[in-house]
Amino acid sequence: MKIILKVWRQKNQQDKGRFCEYILENVNRDMSFLEMLDMLNNQLVKEGNPAVEFDHDCREGICGQCGIMINGIAHGPLKNTTTCQLHMREFKDGDTIYVEPFKANAFPVVRDLKVDRSSLDNIIASGGYVSVDTGQAPEANSIPITHQEAEDAFDAAACIGCGACVASCKNSSAALFTGAKITHLARLPQGEKESATRTLTMVDKMEEEGFGHCSNTEACQVECPENISVLNIARMNYEYNRAKLLFKK
Repeated sequence: MKIILKVWRQKNQQDKGRFCEYILENVNRDMSFLEMLDMLNNQLVKEGNPAVEFDHDCREGICGQCGIMINGIAHGPLKNTTTCQLHMREFKDGDTIYVEPFKANAFPVVRDLKVDRSSLDNIIASGGYVSVDTGQAPEANSIPITHQEAEDAFDAAACIGCGACVASCKNSSAALFTGAKITHLARLPQGEKESATRTLTMVDKMEEEGFGHCSNTEACQVECPENISVLNIARMNYEYNRAKLLFKK
């Protein structure tokens, strides 16, 4: 396959950045998208040019580090798939592909396709700890929880923190990410003691980090590789209002 790449190149946060065109010949259709970028970097290094920087780690669709915009879509055209699990067979010979970083005020560009997403980590850290009893593992039946509650908690916990929801939202909102993290523990008895304070601090931290507000376009769920439901945003709002009323008493 012949692929024409329009890659966003930016030296640092202060640089304006621009698209640079590269042509790759003999791209194997069974390559992953990141392997194709590796091929590009090998070509650039041989030519004495700087390689394109991008984030990645597990390359198994688990860690969420590989998020980039491909033809204007977070993670690319294949639904419920991370960039590293996207393969070149999803494109055609001669295609022009635009590759950009996730763009949001809370995601400053480090270089090229690499952005700083530590703002998401800061939201999680602000949630604090969960109170548990130490010692031997408790008897499972001593913690009352329905099957559906456990399933809902697991569904929320599936969020890999890639930031696609932020990049897809016209307001750069992190409501889906934060909602998933809050819902995960709000559904479980183990997180009940700190539920109110956790919700308030995480929502406040989300706003402090510079994320926009949710306006219910639901673009976040559409582009989420783990198909995290926007119902988690509704749950976050419920938990937030309940916590506000609790602390007013």
